[in-house]
Amino acid sequence: MTASFEGVAKLGFGAMRLPLTDPDDVTAIDIEQVKAMVDEFIAKGGTYVDTAFVYHNGHSEVALREALVDRYPREAYTLATKCLAWACESKEEAQACLPTSLERLGVDYIDYYLLHNLGGKRTAKFDEYDMWNYVAKAKADGLIRHVGFSMHDGPEELERILTAHPEVDFVQLQVNYLDWDDPVTQAARNMEVAAAHGVPVIIMEPVRGGRLANLPERGAEVLRAADAQASQASWAYRFCLDLPNVLTVLAGASTLEQMQDNMATFQAHTALTDADRAAIDGAIAALRAVDLIPCTNCGYCVKDCPEGVKIPETMSLLNLEKTTEDRDFVKGLYSWQTAEGPASKCIQCGTCEAMCPQSIGIIDNLAEAVEHYEN
Repeated sequence: MTASFEGVAKLGFGAMRLPLTDPDDVTAIDIEQVKAMVDEFIAKGGTYVDTAFVYHNGHSEVALREALVDRYPREAYTLATKCLAWACESKEEAQACLPTSLERLGVDYIDYYLLHNLGGKRTAKFDEYDMWNYVAKAKADGLIRHVGFSMHDGPEELERILTAHPEVDFVQLQVNYLDWDDPVTQAARNMEVAAAHGVPVIIMEPVRGGRLANLPERGAEVLRAADAQASQASWAYRFCLDLPNVLTVLAGASTLEQMQDNMATFQAHTALTDADRAAIDGAIAALRAVDLIPCTNCGYCVKDCPEGVKIPETMSLLNLEKTTEDRDFVKGLYSWQTAEGPASKCIQCGTCEAMCPQSIGIIDNLAEAVEHYEN
């Protein structure tokens, strides 16, 4: 990790799910509670604050201006925000994200600017809109200090992007103990690819969107037996804090109490012991002790699929629902992770099942996914 990253605390503040005064309005941010959360974060040694152009329909950036930028000196924190270029209608719209973010945040520069959610067909939009050259110039002009990208894809795509763009300063990846050896997410392999390229990692989703802070009882009891005082979220953060080549771990918070717990974990952090690791392994085993689909993400099923259905991703999401017992959460993931090939596109031709080395009943599982996530 280079000297240019000095001053970034190992636990960051992810401002994707801020508290609301109206639960039905994502723009109705409870600014007074956010101020209290920011105060707790800064007071306990936090520095890295992460948002995005699209979070809370842009109101996350506005809220951070009021709660953080207007109340603390610029050297007290580092700001990260992101551009979702593939969701923009034109190059001009995509390249307007940076000046808009600067205005919303009320700052002269962004410390960490990310091209947001690369992978698959989305990556091509960043090329089409010349975003790589755009952010390079913005960096040269002093509007950006560090350029990186985020992605939820696998190691092959990460390898391709890092090889094509060795100039990037960092990468943001989905990493947590449940996804570590998942055959689709492949968090461990992604970390290896980043390390091989000498690119430090910002970890997102360390608590898997909050699911690892609200485990089914079969997993919760394992961690409780190991340490009755530790929160479930603290186990997830400690797992990530111990990983090498990590710049910071983004800890999301929707309440002051969550922020207090996050920062207590950060301040008290010690390396995981063998007993701690055994407890995490035991929790993973308990969570997976259900009838999971034996998909290994070999990819044979998709090679000749005439409709381009996202079969491994769908199998993984069905397994995630069984593991976490949270259909609504998985439904939200399904809406974008399979957007290019939803299960409902399946024409039941059977090509996938003929190719599957695990003899999975893919057609029936796809029908279940439609019932669970598309209706």
